[in-house]
Amino acid sequence: MALSRTPTVQDHVALAEIELCGDLMIAASAADGERLSPDRIDEVLNVRVERGERSSCR
Repeated sequence: MALSRTPTVQDHVALAEIELCGDLMIAASAADGERLSPDRIDEVLNVRVERGERSSCR
């Protein structure tokens, strides 16, 4: 009797989000303070903010 195999499905968006969360956890564990600054978070996540575009909700 042949074994039935289901093809492996990968959610690339979910995998990318998991990797970003891991990067944030590593940065947080290496940080001196209790929290990462918004600028450090942007740096870890490779966010490029144009001058004058920073959100006021931070």
